[in-house]
Amino acid sequence: MAAVAEGSPAAAQEASVAAAAAAAKEAEYQKDVQKLVDLLSKLNPAAKEFVPSSAAAAAAPSRKALSADAPVFDYGLIGGGGNGGSFGYPGADAGYIGNQQRMRRTFVDNERRNGYFSHGRRRTNERARRADREDSIRRTVYVSELDHTVTEERLADIFANCGQVVDCRICGDPHSVLRFAFIEFSSEEGARSALNLGGTMLGFYPVRVLPSKTAILPVNPRFLPTTEDEKEMVMRTVYCTNIDKKVTQLDVKIFFEELCGEVSRLRLLGDNVHSTRIAFVEFVNAESAILALNCSGMILGTLPVRVSPSKTPVKPRVNRVVYN
Repeated sequence: MAAVAEGSPAAAQEASVAAAAAAAKEAEYQKDVQKLVDLLSKLNPAAKEFVPSSAAAAAAPSRKALSADAPVFDYGLIGGGGNGGSFGYPGADAGYIGNQQRMRRTFVDNERRNGYFSHGRRRTNERARRADREDSIRRTVYVSELDHTVTEERLADIFANCGQVVDCRICGDPHSVLRFAFIEFSSEEGARSALNLGGTMLGFYPVRVLPSKTAILPVNPRFLPTTEDEKEMVMRTVYCTNIDKKVTQLDVKIFFEELCGEVSRLRLLGDNVHSTRIAFVEFVNAESAILALNCSGMILGTLPVRVSPSKTPVKPRVNRVVYN
């Protein structure tokens, strides 16, 4: 009966299930072993973490001598093999050093192309401009409550007793009773001495003189008069601001010719940034330029125009030659 039971289909099925389970367990074991082998294969058996300290100390070569299998370098092959070359090393001759210098020049050229040098120069220029501006502020005084009858020439002559005057600018509405001005000296001593003129009567009012907080905006030297003819042109020229953008050059010319006199040259300037335009108007006679100063505040277009003496002449345009 036992033999029959062992050969029954139920027993065979049970044996088959047991064999499949054992095969699956063996396959899983082999898979885990393979993962461990792969992990260990990625490790460096020569790393100091796997070498005992005693064995590492015994295996460490002496620092006084190279091991027998250490590679030998022939310095004579570097740069031509001269004896007693540069730096005291055999073969480190001018050819090798020249190669190093060429590599360094290539690096510098790449840095320059990348803009590092230009950025450095730009930062240096900005620092220099800032220093010049601060120096200019220290040499400038602010004059307020200035009688409108006082001219820049007279104001500069009065303050010239304190030191050499570099620039003098009167600002404000010429129709106002009081105006203000900025006076720049060639030295800080002149500016400090000018502070003592506070309370001086100029015209009908005592002026106030204080240290300036801003520098006078410089005029581009290229536009300043350089000849006697250009200086004479400046005396016949006025500088106009706050001009309506809708006003044309012909409108400006008609405006001044009807009120002041004949205009010989006119330059109307503007851009897309500012909401108004400026103009330089040169008259045939200097008397017309003086009359034009009284036009400050009059409406030209839709805005009141501001007129002041010009410091630069209206230079004629240069016609460009077009080549076909």
